[in-house]
Amino acid sequence: MDPTPSAGEVTMLLAALQAGDRGALDEVLPRVYDELRSLARSQLRRQPGATLDATALVHEAYMKLARSGTLAAVSRCHFLAIAASAMRQILIDRARSASAQKRGGGVSAVTLTDRTGGLELRADELLALDEALAELDPRQRFIVEGRFFAGMEEQELAEALGISDRTVRREWVKARAWLYARLYPQPLA
Repeated sequence: MDPTPSAGEVTMLLAALQAGDRGALDEVLPRVYDELRSLARSQLRRQPGATLDATALVHEAYMKLARSGTLAAVSRCHFLAIAASAMRQILIDRARSASAQKRGGGVSAVTLTDRTGGLELRADELLALDEALAELDPRQRFIVEGRFFAGMEEQELAEALGISDRTVRREWVKARAWLYARLYPQPLA
């Protein structure tokens, strides 16, 4: 098997999946496995004290995607963004569980970064971020998840969404500003 599969191979398999071939997902996984492990390692670096390793996170994300039955990915980039979102959701579920057990005590810091800068969040802020993401426009949510959690470039996001790089940049700026205001409201003077 070619260690660097063409985007076309993955796209064809995703089209087969959309057409009802449930086995196609099993064919996609080995073709993007190294990229998924890289995404998982990146997300786990941002969450000190995580009890999962990259392999386990990839496998849990795969199981989550396989159980969903409605994977709507249309390209390799789109699939990676959806998988990164599944990984993020798994980590958030674990943070919720830990937060419920600790009730706010001993909350560890989580660092979320993109290529243009960084934002440090505690586990409770990560949960607030997840709630805020749910309120975003779906396209903006996809862009934020792609940038923060999948490390995708503007070009990759534009390709996955079928929009221009400039539109991605504009939506990224709006979503980031809205999320910051939502997570860190200014106190009244």
